[in-house]
Amino acid sequence: MSNKEVKAALKSAREAIRNKDYKEALKHCKAVLKQEKNNYNAWVFIGLSAAELEQPDHAKGAYMKAIELEPNQLLAWQGLANFYEKSNQPDVKGDLANVYQKLLELYESDDKQKWCEVCNKLVEIYRQEKKYLEVGETWQRLIQVKQEQGAEKTELHQLWKKMIQLLKDSTENQDNKTEQLLLTAFEHALNSADTVPGEDHKNLYKNFIECLSKFPHETTRLEQACNDMIALYPTISYPLEVLCLHFIQSGTLSEEALHCVSQLLEVDASSGPGIIGLGIKCFQEKKYKEAVKSLTEGLQKTSQCPAAWCYLAEAQMKIHKPKDTVLSCKQALEAFGTPKGSSLRWKNLILQLKAEALIKIATADAAEEAIKTLDQIVDGSSDPVVSAIRARAYLSKGLMDQASKISHDLLLSHPDLAESHALEGFIHYSQKNYEQAEKSFLNAIERKAETAEYHQYLGLTYWFMSDETKKDKGKAHTQFLKAAKLDSCLGTAFLYLGHYYRDVAGDKSRACGCYKKAFELDGADEEAAAAAVYLSEELGDMDTALSILKEVTDKQNTSKAKWAWFHRGLYYLRIGQPEAAVHE
Repeated sequence: MSNKEVKAALKSAREAIRNKDYKEALKHCKAVLKQEKNNYNAWVFIGLSAAELEQPDHAKGAYMKAIELEPNQLLAWQGLANFYEKSNQPDVKGDLANVYQKLLELYESDDKQKWCEVCNKLVEIYRQEKKYLEVGETWQRLIQVKQEQGAEKTELHQLWKKMIQLLKDSTENQDNKTEQLLLTAFEHALNSADTVPGEDHKNLYKNFIECLSKFPHETTRLEQACNDMIALYPTISYPLEVLCLHFIQSGTLSEEALHCVSQLLEVDASSGPGIIGLGIKCFQEKKYKEAVKSLTEGLQKTSQCPAAWCYLAEAQMKIHKPKDTVLSCKQALEAFGTPKGSSLRWKNLILQLKAEALIKIATADAAEEAIKTLDQIVDGSSDPVVSAIRARAYLSKGLMDQASKISHDLLLSHPDLAESHALEGFIHYSQKNYEQAEKSFLNAIERKAETAEYHQYLGLTYWFMSDETKKDKGKAHTQFLKAAKLDSCLGTAFLYLGHYYRDVAGDKSRACGCYKKAFELDGADEEAAAAAVYLSEELGDMDTALSILKEVTDKQNTSKAKWAWFHRGLYYLRIGQPEAAVHE
């Protein structure tokens, strides 16, 4: 077959393909290959015809042979791309992506329109395969080409927005390069927006900030984005709320953070993050009751804020509400999920706080739960403070041997730690070894003088110590005063101050005030309530007595508060209302 005949055969093959007579086309191509086995066009036509005749292996082999002969010619690559695009086999996407990459290389210098079309197709494959880094890098190349072609700002803006859409699901992958591509796309989209400020621009900013908040290491960028949005949209609460929550999660409220809280509450007085921020401010100012009130209200509106639950739990512990503390700790742990980094530190702290609260509840079941809670603290076994808490849980369960062993080990390994000596004191106190307990609590106070509980227990030790101290309660009085000064919410200190003023000093008025304070702090303390009622009656202050009695009977059922009902009856007898007295 001469060259002229080869050309004629190829022309006939092309004509047959145009007429969809693929078998005829194959016949002509085979004739050509007998003469020229490396004829590029013949192999391309065979690939096309075999594909149409549903001979995939034959088609692919022909295209690959053509590519081998002329790797930089378009026809075979285009044919192979078309072949893969029509294939129903799921495993060809990787091969198709490789073909598209080669087509991009071939189109780059001559046909920008085709290059852009193929680029779109390649990006779609990467998106389907969740190869977000490749999606971002390829789309960025597309935008660069469009810029070189002199694309309008509006078109570029849409392309950057499209890139955001393509990468929006990549935030779960935590790939730094992809993350930076996404954030860059946001920044370009914001900078290329036509109407600023405007509704679309505002929503884009919100999405940008939401995205940034998912990346813990992008705090500087997050703060900047929030501040920029606040400057553009001063009446919108969203950036202020995000910024407030960011500051709250960081652990402390700085002047900048407090200013942000103030700004937010001006914009929206009912904002959850704003009210939470106000609660934390109260906590820092040691206004614990106000802190509990604000944090509780804020968390009803914004419940997924682990740090806020932590602050609430701490505030509840400060006002000696251990059951409430345990509930808040559980909410905090739920909100944390599976923490990492700084969140793990938060989780360990909340587990420790939960265990301390459970011990304060002072039941065997609560102590058992405290031990299980401490087991969850990462590296807790190496923390001496955690070990001391564990020993107190054992003590609460009556497991004296286990508690004593931990105490002995801590005194050897951490003799300068206040908790080591305090633990020894608690053990001696529980065994009524008051002289040894005194030494231990004095050692603890020497190392940590600002702990009210140590002064409280030293006061109790002196109160019960010996005949001599029973006569002279001065030492106990001093310690209870110190405890009450250090912790104005410590009901036990006020209860025993009441005992001192009533039984030792003979100051009924002051004693009554202390009992009222103790009952105000702990509504379940019937001893304080009863003492306050008796003294109020003795002092002729029946209104105060009745007020306390009503509070007790409102909280307790009849069988548990018989004394209170009885005194209410006596009150009505005194004021000449016998029917009411009988009813009581």
